[in-house]
Amino acid sequence: MKNSSGPGLASPVTSTSGIAGPTLYGYNPAVARHFAENPAPASSADNPCEPGRVVRVDRSLVLVAVGMELLHLPYPLDADVPVTGDWVWVGPNRAGDRQILSVLPRHSELSRKRAFEDSSAAQVLAANMDVIGVVVPVDRPLTHNRLERTLVAAWDSGAVPLVIITKADLTHVADDVVGQVILQAAGVDVVTTSAENGDGIDNLLAHLPPRSTLVLLGPSGAGKSTLINALVGHNVQHTGEVRAGDFRGKHTTTSRELVPLAHGTVLMDTPGVRGFGLFDADDGMQQMFGDVEELGRLCRFSDCAHQHEPGCAVQAALSDGTLDDRRWNNYRKLQREQAALARRKDAAATRAYQREWHQKVVGAGKSQRSAERARSEREEEQRSKRKRR
Repeated sequence: MKNSSGPGLASPVTSTSGIAGPTLYGYNPAVARHFAENPAPASSADNPCEPGRVVRVDRSLVLVAVGMELLHLPYPLDADVPVTGDWVWVGPNRAGDRQILSVLPRHSELSRKRAFEDSSAAQVLAANMDVIGVVVPVDRPLTHNRLERTLVAAWDSGAVPLVIITKADLTHVADDVVGQVILQAAGVDVVTTSAENGDGIDNLLAHLPPRSTLVLLGPSGAGKSTLINALVGHNVQHTGEVRAGDFRGKHTTTSRELVPLAHGTVLMDTPGVRGFGLFDADDGMQQMFGDVEELGRLCRFSDCAHQHEPGCAVQAALSDGTLDDRRWNNYRKLQREQAALARRKDAAATRAYQREWHQKVVGAGKSQRSAERARSEREEEQRSKRKRR
C-alpha cells in the first residue's frame, strides 16, 4: 500500500541495469553498483525487481522506499530480518503484490549487545550509515565513560563518528563542555550547534558527504529531535521537555526512521538509549584506545598485568599523569565486557576459562595443604627437640 502522506521521490538515480532507485533516501551511483553486484533473486522481464531502502521497521510491517513510492510491506519470508537503513530487493509475490525478496550485505552496521546481562546476541540499531553523530548536550554533566563507550561503538560500526554538541546557546557551560569533548574525542571532529538559534547547522551539513546517511545517537532529551527539525527546515519530529532533576527526557522518538534532507542526504533519529553494551568492538577499541594499547606494548614483559611488575609502561604513565586514571579504568572495564562476551559466545573458550579457573582453585588448595603440612612438620620437629633436651 502506498503511503500517500509521505514525500515524493524525485530525480531517481538509475543503476547500470537502468532501474531507478529512491534518490531521496540516499540511493546514489555507489549504491546502484552495490545492487548490480548483488543481483535480485528470480528477477525476469515478466517479474522485475526494484531496489528499495528500509525507512522504518514497525511491529508487523516494514516501510520501504521504492522508486517514487513509500510502501508498507510484510516481513520477508525467505530473507534476513531488515533494519532501518537496509537496502533491499523488492519484487512481486504470487498474488501480484510486492514483497521484500532479499536484504543486501551492509557496508556498515551499528550494533550493541542486547540489554539482558547473560545475552551474547547483537541488537542491530541501524545499517548502511556513513556518519554517526554522537550527540552531547551541554545542559547536563558530561559523562566521560559513556562518551568513550559510544565512540568505540561508532568506530566499530564502519561509519565515521562525529561529535555533535547541542544546546550551545547555554554559553555559561558550553565552552567548558566543548573543551572537554575535544580532548576526550581525539581524532573525531566536533561540531557545536544550537538548533534553537540555527547556529552550527551549516557547519554540520558541511561534514556530510552528498547523498550520505547520518545517524544521531544520544540519550533521551539530548536535543536530537530539535536538531532534526532544524536540519529539515520544519517540524518533522515531536520534541519534549527535559526533567531538571535528573536531566532525563521523555522518549519523543519511539522508532528508528529515515528522514530525507536536501540533495539526497538522509538522517536517522534513534530513541534515546540509557545503556550501550558493546558487541565485538575490537576495531573500535583500537581506534579509541590505541594510545593505551601502545603503552601496553612498551612494557618490559609481554605478559605484563600492568599492576606491580617492574618496567610497566602503563603504571609509569599513570604515575606521571600521562595516562588518566579514569581513562585507564574505563578501558579495563570495556576490555572485561568484551572478554565476558567472547566467553559466552565461544563454548570452547568458556570451557578453557573454567578449566583454568579450576586449576587455579586446585593449585591454591594444594599450596594451602602443602603450607599446612610444612607448618605441622616444623612444629613436630620443634617438639622433638624440646623433648631431647
